[in-house]
Amino acid sequence: MIIKAYLKPSCGWSNGVRAVMRKHGLKFEDIDIINNRANYAEMVQKSGQPLSPCVEIDGVMLADVSGEEVENYMLSNDLVKPTDATADAATDSGCSREEHAKMATKTIRFF
Repeated sequence: MIIKAYLKPSCGWSNGVRAVMRKHGLKFEDIDIINNRANYAEMVQKSGQPLSPCVEIDGVMLADVSGEEVENYMLSNDLVKPTDATADAATDSGCSREEHAKMATKTIRFF
């Protein structure tokens, strides 16, 4: 499986996607959309929208998804098997107010 995950370096939703990948032992490309303008533009072009996370699995783009939604997609398409392992981070929640405030001072707006 080839997985490209368009993620923010620090974000509840993005960390949820990473947690699902670790839970299932999947290799994936963690693509920083905050610090690299070209990565963000590629995500928007491929997904047709500006929200993240976006995860591309074998050419199928899952746009603006949580880790839980990514896991459900992979399970329902037999890309991974159910496991008793638990994720090491929340897979279905955004950032705390503190995280949002911290990112607001560092976020680079491209569009």
